[in-house]
Amino acid sequence: MNVARHLVQQGADVSLATRVGADESGNGLVEFLKENGLYSDLIQVDPDLPTCEVTVHLDEGGHATYIIPQPVSWDNIQRDSKLDEAAKQASAIVYGSLACRDTITRDTLLNLLEETTALKVFDVNLRPPHYTLSTIETLAAGANVIKMNEDEAALLIGGNADNLRENILEFRSKYHAQTICVTRGGNGAIVWHDYEFYENPGCKVEVVDTVGAGDSFLAAFVNGLLKKQSMPQILETACRIGAFVAGKRGANPVYDESVKLFD
Repeated sequence: MNVARHLVQQGADVSLATRVGADESGNGLVEFLKENGLYSDLIQVDPDLPTCEVTVHLDEGGHATYIIPQPVSWDNIQRDSKLDEAAKQASAIVYGSLACRDTITRDTLLNLLEETTALKVFDVNLRPPHYTLSTIETLAAGANVIKMNEDEAALLIGGNADNLRENILEFRSKYHAQTICVTRGGNGAIVWHDYEFYENPGCKVEVVDTVGAGDSFLAAFVNGLLKKQSMPQILETACRIGAFVAGKRGANPVYDESVKLFD
């Protein structure tokens, strides 16, 4: 949802697919989505499972850890004709590993990905203990674009900053993605794209809250790819927006004049 909200701020036409509970939290979330231009007929309602409420803890550096209940409504996203049609019409589908922790939503997603011609963007987004390596491998194998942060890269491809390029190449030889992006917090990001490496040193900012920073980066990254911008320009915009969000409270601050979007 955070990625979708940032894409809306960046002028993209977005549909959010999820499932909420038939409860007070679900009703409130539906109203919130309507107010923010994200409500669509892809929002399913589960009669039994509750709407997910995540507890977020921020340490002194503004870095977040999460407590995520299970099972919840989005563990039970059902495949239907509306989802099938949306996947056929989409330019890109952004998905993460968290929603695939259980079989129903995972199978729904994998079936959609198998049948769509959209750009498949995998946001690794590991949240222990809600993933298995086999699921991560399956999702990565079907992706055109894979985005992960440094901690996730250390787990999936190993190594450190000194041999990151070598490990990215080894990872790519296994999964064959067109684009692999590793975000590095305040140190920007490194991307392997169409057989070339690109790096951006990032933008210095006083961190207030890292929640949503990676999502805003990914939104700008996807938006730039769809607009066929050059990779240096995409990285510059994505790093700038990610830094802006990290310097504000909350996952979706309203952009101001300091955030230069795409031409």
